[in-house]
Amino acid sequence: MTLIAPEQIHEFVRDRYGQIAETYVPNQAASCGCGDDDCCSPAANLYETDLGNLPTDVTGLSLGCGDPFTLAGLEAGQTVLDLGSGAGMDCFLAARQVGPTGQVIGVDMTPAMLAKAEQNKARLGVTQVEFRLGQIEELPVASDTVDVVISNCVINLSPDKAAVFREAFRVLLPGGRLAVSDMVTQGYFTIEQRADLPSWAACISGAEDVRDYIAAIRAAGFSDISVRDKFNPAVELAELAGHYIGSPRLFSTAVTAVKPLV
Repeated sequence: MTLIAPEQIHEFVRDRYGQIAETYVPNQAASCGCGDDDCCSPAANLYETDLGNLPTDVTGLSLGCGDPFTLAGLEAGQTVLDLGSGAGMDCFLAARQVGPTGQVIGVDMTPAMLAKAEQNKARLGVTQVEFRLGQIEELPVASDTVDVVISNCVINLSPDKAAVFREAFRVLLPGGRLAVSDMVTQGYFTIEQRADLPSWAACISGAEDVRDYIAAIRAAGFSDISVRDKFNPAVELAELAGHYIGSPRLFSTAVTAVKPLV
């Protein structure tokens, strides 16, 4: 529950990330403003995937909180959708893994970020990547057309996470996978904290309690759900019982789920 309308959240987040794109200083790492090593860390500190020869102007605008590629297990020829694709880094990494016979679609609601992504695409000469303007709660993607949906520290920014997971489920082919890095909490922010738009845009106060987050994935229809703390991956949070007591703990997670075949 929040004191602010979803449209206000979308507008503020769009403006914040548009400003980040427009004022980005080449060869530096941008930040969402969270002030935490769990999110907006330099890409080289987050990814087990080889970043190879991606220019720092591409990796510097990654703004992620984890490595969705280790989770995704991408294969040649697959179609991949990136929710909140930003300046395109994860799309370019996915393109390497799916190869020339695959397809990668990046969806983002921030025109300035999409402009950066198109510039980077032209610079890298990547042909199997397409960027589309849209919101992740209402994807401009046909149903049952995607093998893997990835996202990196974006779903927490949405005011309607249940809609995001329903849309991810809709566009996935039966047997398709969800592979996400995102910020969640154990415990709840107050209504006043949830109304703090700068904190929301910094990937903090929009984060959901992990049990509610998992419930939204399950309600969308996914099976084989796994949610693990990046710094304590041995514990399967999808199997936890009971309630967390105390101030909310914000942390980065590795999330996977499958759209059933039937």
